[in-house]
Amino acid sequence: MVLNQTLVLALTLTGIASISMNGQTVAPPETRSPHSFTVQEGHFSLDGEPFRIISGEMHYPRVPRAYWRDRFRMAKAMGLNTITTYVFWNEHEPKPGSYDFSGNNDVAEYIREAQEEGLYVILRPGPYVCAEWEFGGFPAWLLKDHDLVVRSSDPKFMAHVTRWFERLGQELAPLQAGNGGPIIAVQVENEYGSFESDHAYMEEIRQTLLKSGFTKALLYTADGPSKNLDMLKAGTLPDLPAAVNFGAGDARKAFEALDRFRPNGPFMAGEYWAGWFDHWGDKHARTNAQKEADDIDWMLRKGYSVSIYMFHGGTSFGWMNGANSDGKNYQPDVTSYDYDAPLDESGRPTAKYNLFRYVIGKATGEAQPAIREPKPPIQIAAFPMQESVSLWSTLPAPVHSENPLSMEDMDQAYGYLLYRTQLSGPISGELAIEDLHDYAQIYLDGTLAGTLDRREGQKHLRIEVKKPHARLDILVENTGRVNFTKVIRGERQGITKQVTLAGAVLHGWDMYPLPMENPETLPYGANDSCSGACFYRATFNVVSPADTFLDTRFFKKGEVWLNGRALGRVWDIGPQVTLYVPGPWLRQGKNEVVVFDLKGDPNRTLEGRAEPILNGGDRASK
Repeated sequence: MVLNQTLVLALTLTGIASISMNGQTVAPPETRSPHSFTVQEGHFSLDGEPFRIISGEMHYPRVPRAYWRDRFRMAKAMGLNTITTYVFWNEHEPKPGSYDFSGNNDVAEYIREAQEEGLYVILRPGPYVCAEWEFGGFPAWLLKDHDLVVRSSDPKFMAHVTRWFERLGQELAPLQAGNGGPIIAVQVENEYGSFESDHAYMEEIRQTLLKSGFTKALLYTADGPSKNLDMLKAGTLPDLPAAVNFGAGDARKAFEALDRFRPNGPFMAGEYWAGWFDHWGDKHARTNAQKEADDIDWMLRKGYSVSIYMFHGGTSFGWMNGANSDGKNYQPDVTSYDYDAPLDESGRPTAKYNLFRYVIGKATGEAQPAIREPKPPIQIAAFPMQESVSLWSTLPAPVHSENPLSMEDMDQAYGYLLYRTQLSGPISGELAIEDLHDYAQIYLDGTLAGTLDRREGQKHLRIEVKKPHARLDILVENTGRVNFTKVIRGERQGITKQVTLAGAVLHGWDMYPLPMENPETLPYGANDSCSGACFYRATFNVVSPADTFLDTRFFKKGEVWLNGRALGRVWDIGPQVTLYVPGPWLRQGKNEVVVFDLKGDPNRTLEGRAEPILNGGDRASK
């Protein structure tokens, strides 16, 4: 569309199911009729009346399904009229052509529940999402083809995107507003101007969305508001509305840039960063709530639309944390996505929530629903890890190759990969790994010789082999694929090139895939005497399930599972110390927890705390 002309799309006003809400009963979904959502004279318009989007970002995989509706009600109570969410491709297509829209991946149900709670939805299907999410939401199997180029018009990449969008359209196109659903807008790609300026690729993504059925919602783009407008110029399409993404204190500057770029509007903050995320080894992010409230107040008084990123961050459960890299420095993110958001990681309102609620209420003059009283988290008394088993006694059958293979080469997405070869000695020198992704323990004949950490830029370890023969083991952990910058195009995991010792290339590798998908089924012994790379298992009882926070301070580096669910990572460098446990994931009575620790010791304990520790660990205070 031309932005100084009227665009009329057949859209549907969000309705509420046939239930009583705030004293009013409204029609069930099947009776909802189309309404018009337009861009008119520089602003959004609903049924011919000016409409201001007041949204908050919240991601369905980061919030337990049992809590979706509660979080939507808290969004309404803060004064929001819209929820924004990414769609995470890697969650839905774990293997090519194999789709999962069940349980916490039921994004269609997520959107329906938002509508039932009186909220519109902005959908951000990518295919790239950033979001501090593993590989920016791309499925790892894309990297098995070493010639495929993500985020480009590469026909091989676009063939996968086309198939994915067509499948996603089957789930979500019926929920566009023009079909009676709440989806009023769909983003084309995501901050592409921060990555490249290939407008042909952007047009191809737009056309693929349209062919997949996304024709009854408003398409738009979102980019940073750089002073010289480079990002907006690079990432937008001339006939689509453009939003700007920025953080605290930059509202005036950002909208000045958007006004210079698109003086006819509409004017919207696609992401207003009201918080920030955490890297391992850094401090927990705390941002200036008053400065953020002042920005929101200014935007709303100007009549601008805004989406607060994040309204509720939640948790990047399991292996789903992303990482940052500029090509030199690698910074993996923690499991918690608390983000210093208005709702904390467990969904409790913060002082920031109340401040934003006041500002929004003042700007809109609308009555806000009452805030629910959150159920308090519970304490779980410390319990010992009763059983253990060494990683080395649980190895699967190996795959042999003359040269190291990456995880993707072996059809593995997450977890660990063990590389084993035989050395001829005596020999001493630098063991060099090119390129290591991301963290490795090096063993000689089963004895730990040292570690290498991509985060620290470590690539070499001096070793000495005194015997005629020695077994070399390199145990590599994927600590999170990069989700931002062009580094993503080479984010294969494991040993991605070669290994040399004293300058000579090592060959003849046995590789043991360790995705750690069902660690509860391993052959545990009835004690916790294991040291080193070990799995520990324990049971504990809960009388009345509710949220809690597992205190992992007695463990060094690894992963935790609860009742078969991967909760997230442990790393003693901090800042995150506790792992969030949603109450619905606990059972009344007996529960089971498994911890894998690369540097395990016997006689360790876990406990559940009523409050999180997100700014602890060895380095958070340095």
